[in-house]
Amino acid sequence: MRIHIIQPTHFQKQFSRKLYKSRARALVPLTLPYLAALVPEGHEIRLTDEQIENIDFSESFDCVLITSTILTSFRAYEIAHRYRERGVPVIIGGPHCTFYADEVQKHADSVAQGEGEDVIPRLIRDLESGRLKRRYRAESLHDLKGLPFPRYDLLNPAIFAHFPTYSVQTTRGCPYRCEFCAERFHLGERYRMRPVEEVIEEIKQTRCKQIFFADSTFAGNRSRTMELMERLIPLKIRWSTLWNTHRCLDREFMELAKRSGLLHVNMGVESINKHTLADMNKKTTPADRLAEVSRILRKLGISFSFNLIFGWDTDHLEDFDATLNFLMENKVHVAFFNVFSPHKGTKIYERYLAEGRLIDPYNMGRWPGIIAEIYPKNYSPHELEQNVLRLYRRFYSWPSMLKRLPPPVTKAAIASWFMNLSERKFYKGNTHRANFDGI
Repeated sequence: MRIHIIQPTHFQKQFSRKLYKSRARALVPLTLPYLAALVPEGHEIRLTDEQIENIDFSESFDCVLITSTILTSFRAYEIAHRYRERGVPVIIGGPHCTFYADEVQKHADSVAQGEGEDVIPRLIRDLESGRLKRRYRAESLHDLKGLPFPRYDLLNPAIFAHFPTYSVQTTRGCPYRCEFCAERFHLGERYRMRPVEEVIEEIKQTRCKQIFFADSTFAGNRSRTMELMERLIPLKIRWSTLWNTHRCLDREFMELAKRSGLLHVNMGVESINKHTLADMNKKTTPADRLAEVSRILRKLGISFSFNLIFGWDTDHLEDFDATLNFLMENKVHVAFFNVFSPHKGTKIYERYLAEGRLIDPYNMGRWPGIIAEIYPKNYSPHELEQNVLRLYRRFYSWPSMLKRLPPPVTKAAIASWFMNLSERKFYKGNTHRANFDGI
């Protein structure tokens, strides 16, 4: 069979039909080549990253697989409609299908829910025999042993930036229970770890010196992470990832991270307000030691970023300026300012829905930008949007960058400057929502 696997782009702004496009990806997409690796041998596969490439709808295929997030869902439905009009079977999978399977089923011949290692071979076999089911669900969580290496050879070289970074996944799942997060529903509550040797071999296969570890919680297990970092030292790579703030207070851990090539770490700080953190059940952010975290990272010469959320019920208008002042005083390299939006499938979503505090439940998460999707408790949705945009403008102003950032003489410092200049460019058009959906 000729199989077309598509990663859709999203629309440029709210209720727009204009597609978001970019020239190349600095972060090489992992999803497309990994899905291709799960297809059994004997099939011809075409990969299309629509953010970079255009889809040739005139080309003939035996089936189309679309991977969708909530942000790309409207475009995914359009693509599916175009192929189904021609009688081509369409299967839609991806994180969007976790909680929206009934909706997705209206736009596709089949829906794939859960991890693809079990699902994709089954649905491909059923397609070949003419017995495609309406819905497929992963029967169990993969133990992450023996995962195939992504088929990067199938990617169009045009999508690569001049100095690309490759994504490698080392864990899945999350052991924590933050009130606002749906990650554990997508990837499971059990924290699973790939064998270190297999991770190292995949890094070698990329033949790249810039690696992004695409884990929601890279350092969920300290001893195993220490073992992996020790093995990274001989590779002489530069790597980035996400982990929880409290890891930065572990001196032995951080010194090893630095020696192994840590370039940038992104952390879900969420808030500097200890009452907000307690209400979120965010136990991995030590509110009273965030200044110390910043000092440690600056002293080690590691680029770092904070993810922050605004609109929680314990937030007040003065928290915007308090947060900005903290970031400036502690010379935080990069910050992402997000509006709080409950994820479907979480208890907090159901509570907000029952209380009538969701502004437009159907469109939540469907559009990029700084968009208030709830009625906050202590200020208006308009005040939420405008203050978050104000933080972007102030934080990424030239005076702020010159005060916060180290001279761009090391690779880590250059990375921080690059991210600041990128954010400065994005916020002006109000089209940016910080996420890693492009992976």
